[in-house]
Amino acid sequence: MDFHFYKYHALGNDYIVIDPNKIRVNLSEENIRLICHRNFGIGSDGILYGPLFQNDSIRLRILNPDGSEAEKSGNGIRIFSRYLFDAGYLKSNQFYLETLGGKVHVELLDSKANQIKVDMGQVTFYSSEIPVVGNVREVVREELDLNGQKFTINCLSIGNPHCVILLDTISKELVEEIGPIIEKHELFPNRINVQLLKVLDRNNIKIEIWERGAGYTLASGSSSCATASVAFKLGLVDSDVKVHMPGGIIKINISRDGHVHMTGPVTGVSKGLFFEDLLAQIGFC
Repeated sequence: MDFHFYKYHALGNDYIVIDPNKIRVNLSEENIRLICHRNFGIGSDGILYGPLFQNDSIRLRILNPDGSEAEKSGNGIRIFSRYLFDAGYLKSNQFYLETLGGKVHVELLDSKANQIKVDMGQVTFYSSEIPVVGNVREVVREELDLNGQKFTINCLSIGNPHCVILLDTISKELVEEIGPIIEKHELFPNRINVQLLKVLDRNNIKIEIWERGAGYTLASGSSSCATASVAFKLGLVDSDVKVHMPGGIIKINISRDGHVHMTGPVTGVSKGLFFEDLLAQIGFC
């Protein structure tokens, strides 16, 4: 039986997989918001749409709960890889996925694809590639004034944009307060993901996350890569880092060639059918 959707979470960051090879629905911005809504829809932090086959490659679309499309998501990539395994699409435990934020290499680390490693590529701190407005420069230790409150920011891209703030004390309340303001700040023409970072020791950091297009999030793979990369660039951590988030821990390794590898779990939640009522609202394409 082909189901309409498959739901997984990666440390509490939950996504719905919709496979266009099994069902085709109209994923307009309005319909994405409806499906992701936790009261009127299925409820999730986003939709993973695929696999889309192009020649010999597998492409994934990552749709945010506000209806926008994300370039890359570490948790989303791991979840989608687990779905590919569960659905029988894979012939090997190593493969590549195409995202808007670039091609990534994926490795399934166990027989049930519960632990997955992803080469997320290389980070860049250059403003023109993130993007951040102003002269081309590395956006490191810059001051940002938010209504008289000053923060030191570090910005980078790992296929999607991030703004990392290093603090002695971090909290959900603070990231929920300043995250939406920074996300839509005029410095960031494509909006930006926001993380608060606290360094615990040379191999452990703690973060709180505000995701562009999704809001407060329990865990994020790309945010883990971004914050570990900032801490590494500032000389505060070694190349192997455990990133502690409210949803759990992701392991990050920064290799000598600059690639950032992320390893973390995926958990299956449910699979099901859209009721006729919801299908009547979203429609087939």
